[in-house]
This record gives sequence, C-alpha cells and structure tokens, in this order.
Amino acid sequence: MSSRGVWIAPLVVMLLSLVLELFGDTGRGWLRYDRDQIADGQWWRFLSGNFVHLGWYHLMLNEIGIVMLVLLCPDRLSPWVWLRRIGIIGIGMTLCLYAFVPSMARYVGLSGMLHGLFLLGLGRQALKRDWIAIACLLYLFGKLGYESITGTPVSDEAAIGGRVALESHFYGTLCALAYGFVFRSFTGGLERPRPYKREREVPE
Repeated sequence: MSSRGVWIAPLVVMLLSLVLELFGDTGRGWLRYDRDQIADGQWWRFLSGNFVHLGWYHLMLNEIGIVMLVLLCPDRLSPWVWLRRIGIIGIGMTLCLYAFVPSMARYVGLSGMLHGLFLLGLGRQALKRDWIAIACLLYLFGKLGYESITGTPVSDEAAIGGRVALESHFYGTLCALAYGFVFRSFTGGLERPRPYKREREVPE
C-alpha cells in the first residue's frame, strides 16, 4: 500500500458524516447526543452524536479539519487503531459531558473528537522536534486556554447555526491525552505507524 493509505480511514469518517447529514433533522434527532434520551437507555448517542452536525456549514468546517489532520499528521495507522481512537475519544468525551456538564442537553459534531486526534498526531511529531507540529500544538493549547478563560469560541456561532460546545474541545483533548499515555501513542510503542511501501512499477 502506498502513502495514499493515510486517507482511507479519514475519508470513511468524512463520507459517514456526509451521508448522515443527508438525513437532516431526522438523522440528527435519532443520533445526536441527547442527555434525556441517553438517560432513557439510548446509549448509542454517546458515539453517534459525534458524526451528525448542525448543518452543511458545520459539517464543512469539520471535514476541512479532517483534511488538515491528515496533511499535518500523515501517519499510516491501521484501521483498528483509527477505530479505537475514534471510539475511545468520541465516547470518552461525551461521557465527560454527561458526567461533568449536566447543563448541556444536546451536542453534535466532530470538533471535540478532532481536538483529541490532533493532539495524538501532533504530540508524537513534536517529540521528534518537528517544529511545525510544535507550533500547531502550541496553537491548539493556546486556543483551548483562550476559549476556557474567555468563554468565546474561535468559530463563528452564527454561521454554524448554534452554540459552540467549548467543553467538548477540552474533554476531547483530555481524553486523547489519557489515551496517548495508555497506548503510548506519543512514542509509537503500541501504535507504531506502518512503514510506507514503494508501489510496484508496472512495465509499459
């Protein structure tokens, strides 16, 4: 497999979110993080709420975020590692919302999970003294700090169509940090990226 393999899992996530957006309000109603519905036993919403969005503009911002993630952190991880990261960070983040933010009745979007995925990708590269990764990581922490202190999101809430859940950014990053230490993602111990293979040349 060539370097194109880094795009397979991210494109699957992008396509899933795109397809779910086609169902509009009906899809959001069935899949969003909804505190009352979860209390009634609809536990799938802890994960599914990450993949539905407030609208097409909200979706576009997160799709761009996924593309930037791959460009900045082009690690060719196995599908199992991608699935584990998405599942643990996505569910962990919404569990934190449920436990620590009782005032948040509903939540949708990939942004909380994306913050965590950026931390895992950039953190490993930063430890290798990749100065671009270090700068991006500093921006990530600066953004989280700014949002926590001022309560003002960097994103445009009016354009998105709803309140930006700043808590999801914080807990997504926190869950990724815990994940990174448990699975040694930053050192590549248990999640060492697979090496690229040179494509076989086909004679003309």
